Amino acid sequence: MPRDEGGWSYDEGMDGVEGGNGSGNNGGEKGGGKGNRVYLHAFYAASDPHYSGRVTTPTLWDRHARTVVNNESSEILRMLNTQFKAHGAGGPDLYPQALRGEIDRVNEAVYRHINNGVYRCGFAQGQAAYEEAFRGMFETWDMLEALLGRHRYLVGNDLTEADVRLFPTLVRFDPVYFSHFKCNLRRIADYPNLSNYLRDLYQLPQFGSTVNIEQYKRGYYGNSPRLNPSGIIPLGPELLLHHPHDRATRAYGD
Repeated sequence: MPRDEGGWSYDEGMDGVEGGNGSGNNGGEKGGGKGNRVYLHAFYAASDPHYSGRVTTPTLWDRHARTVVNNESSEILRMLNTQFKAHGAGGPDLYPQALRGEIDRVNEAVYRHINNGVYRCGFAQGQAAYEEAFRGMFETWDMLEALLGRHRYLVGNDLTEADVRLFPTLVRFDPVYFSHFKCNLRRIADYPNLSNYLRDLYQLPQFGSTVNIEQYKRGYYGNSPRLNPSGIIPLGPELLLHHPHDRATRAYGD
């Protein structure tokens, strides 16, 4: 799913949606788009021709009703874990009843200080706001490092939605957020538990197949003129995501 100055784009004609013009959030003009691509905002325009709000990913699109159902990632994740079970979506229960309280606690800290925290650092309008976000972020990374010393995943020894929600920021942190958003106290590579945990998740096909590090770097460094006026894309860092990890063999405990 490439992203350029016009936004996210897909194969032209996907689900019968015509390409947008790439000039804003409410395109959808027939014949627009670049080459054989259709911009995501064309799906929003197909749902509501008068829509002029933000276009974000992920987006859950109803092919039959031809409308955007939801664009909030946490809500889509819950939908896929519950309502979609009846339609053949397999896999473990990522939000088991017995663990919901702890999952919610971890999710709240991760969203506030990690998922959103990197943006609060990167786009802070003043030094005080930046420092507050920065400190909260690394306090939370330290907390997660300690949690991962007690069990394989964030909430026990089985995968839950807490791991799914952390992963996108976790895998982008060293190649993008550490330098681009000035989140530069420590890298994930500097945390023994977090770095092994990242490799553990990445080496699961369901996680690793979603990752495109070069696309992340192009998307952030290449489309943020205020933060990176030169538009130069860094070549590094070396991430070693395919290297062995210790999560399946090490001992855990308080």
